[in-house]
Amino acid sequence: MRFLLNYVFPFLLSSQFVLSSPTSTQSASSPSFTYNSKTFLLNGSPYQIIGGQMDPQRIPPQYWRDRLTKARAMGLNTIFSYVFWNLLEPVQGTWTSAEPANDIAEYFRIAQEVGLHVVLRPGPYICGEREWGGFPAWLADVPGMVVRSYNEPFLAASKSYIERLANDIRDLQITRGGPILMIQVENEYGSFGDEHNYTSALRDMLRENFEGMTLYTNDGGVDWTLEGGEVHTVLAEIDGDPTSGFKSRELYINDTTELGPLLDGEYYTWAPDQWGSYNPHNTTVGNPADVEQFVKDLDYVLGNQSASISLYMFHGGTNFGFGNGALWQNRTTAFTTSYDYGSPLDESGRTNDLYSTLRSTIQKFVPKGSIPDVPANLPRSTIPVFSLTPTASLFDNLGHAVSGQSPLTMEALKQSYGYTLYVHTAGSSTSGVVHPGDRARDRVIVYKNNVRQGIIDSQYQHPLNISVSLKKGDKLQLLVENLGRVDYYSRGNPYRNYLQDPYKGILGDVTIGEEVLKGWEMYPLSLDDVSFAPKASQYGAKVKADDPPVFYHGSFTVAKPKNSNPAVLDTYLSVPTGLKGNVWVNGFNLGRFWFVGPQQSLYLPGTIIKPGQQNDVVVLELEPGIRSGSENMVANGMAERAWGNNPDMDCENCV
Repeated sequence: MRFLLNYVFPFLLSSQFVLSSPTSTQSASSPSFTYNSKTFLLNGSPYQIIGGQMDPQRIPPQYWRDRLTKARAMGLNTIFSYVFWNLLEPVQGTWTSAEPANDIAEYFRIAQEVGLHVVLRPGPYICGEREWGGFPAWLADVPGMVVRSYNEPFLAASKSYIERLANDIRDLQITRGGPILMIQVENEYGSFGDEHNYTSALRDMLRENFEGMTLYTNDGGVDWTLEGGEVHTVLAEIDGDPTSGFKSRELYINDTTELGPLLDGEYYTWAPDQWGSYNPHNTTVGNPADVEQFVKDLDYVLGNQSASISLYMFHGGTNFGFGNGALWQNRTTAFTTSYDYGSPLDESGRTNDLYSTLRSTIQKFVPKGSIPDVPANLPRSTIPVFSLTPTASLFDNLGHAVSGQSPLTMEALKQSYGYTLYVHTAGSSTSGVVHPGDRARDRVIVYKNNVRQGIIDSQYQHPLNISVSLKKGDKLQLLVENLGRVDYYSRGNPYRNYLQDPYKGILGDVTIGEEVLKGWEMYPLSLDDVSFAPKASQYGAKVKADDPPVFYHGSFTVAKPKNSNPAVLDTYLSVPTGLKGNVWVNGFNLGRFWFVGPQQSLYLPGTIIKPGQQNDVVVLELEPGIRSGSENMVANGMAERAWGNNPDMDCENCV
């Protein structure tokens, strides 16, 4: 997604003439999107892109029309959209575009209906603070795989992905009367590498599958990123600060086949949130200087008819389930479930003050009356406090084990997301510090005989050392949580390239002191479906603060909407006495919660709620009893969400 460096140099516009010509199969009267040295051309007429990023797979499909309509009403004429390969092909060879949430073609059709064009950003790598940058986890288990490289296994998998995506959406390209104007080749590749044979191969794949379409690259606005990411005959564009970025494009791109009108393909409206006690929510609220700079930059770009822009993000949406990515900064930096991003359209799709400010700015540069009225925001609802009753221990609902002398990674266990439990039964006495493979991948809760001993958390450069003493017959249990595979790595980063090391669970041997532990039972816990968790209590005792994870159940009802307002209203679900875990409503995984913040509630779309019926809530609390004590936990729905940070009760002095 993003490349955050300080850009320098003033603006300079090239006079080099470039033309993206129709192919021989495209007549002069066919719909087209081309460009010359100064401007994009839509059907031969100048077209200035006023764009914004909004990814369909982060939004309930029932809300696509509402969100796209609000984009048009802010003054946007084009939507930029990533496509998440991992959701479209979660299992190799299994294509899921028929599922409503993955029906990218339908999203683009709606965009066209509300008056928007589309810029397609298919990857195969997209970053976007998304789990492994959008790559499906099964890639990690393909022999010889090297992602983002001129690597035969990766190119073969990418070719299959692009062909299947093209089959779904090819008829929606501009040359066939659809809304898709332009397609991005890879994503900020120059920040990562400079294998031009790799990006040229992707260029050729896209041209084979989207005949006659304009292609472009998008890179950070400095010399080494632009030079690393450029692709011969593909329009080179920038992101970040437009003033210095546009100048850099002209300075460092010398191939005339890559020059043309200027586009800031990712102008950052703020930044994503990361879990942690010292990571506050990112927002423009209370930061007028930032909003003022946004307005100045929009004025600068839109006042230049040779330049275009896309706001990243117009609407961020949500990393539902286990969808968030992470960074490696000599520790794991995990992004939150919320992808609110401080956007002009908030996580629940409501317009805000930033939306109004940017709309007023855009209105200065478009014909009067050309921007439609803003649809009214529906209110959000509240749900009264309801009880969550402990019903079962996770460790009593493990399913089938895989046995082995040494631990296997999640990927080797054919598991993509969630948790994996590793159990070793001691054959003799041993004691010392537990080392879970080469390092914690990513958060390891250590138990002995079902009693929690402590947590090894890779979100800290110096996590706790957890020591145990085992006697013959004792069980060592390591519950490992995948906090999100690394989604971004810069070749300017001093830390290891974890894009090429996505493995979760345990990699390598587990040792206690110097002793290697052999003999393991391994339980993949992807939790794609939690219907196995009993609703009636099977929990035979009161919850204790050192117990294994516990499933809690509860329910709520909401009244059927009145005829004049058929929508079920959204809310923010809070588990105020929870510490860390996940929440499912009617079987849908809303995402992760964690008391440290900054996120203190989960977006619950009204599309998931069943009006006039009992709505089933399942909470997996990883550390039961610490905040809630032995009593039932509670949950409630809030019309206005609260953000906040708290100390990490598991590692208060960790850094």
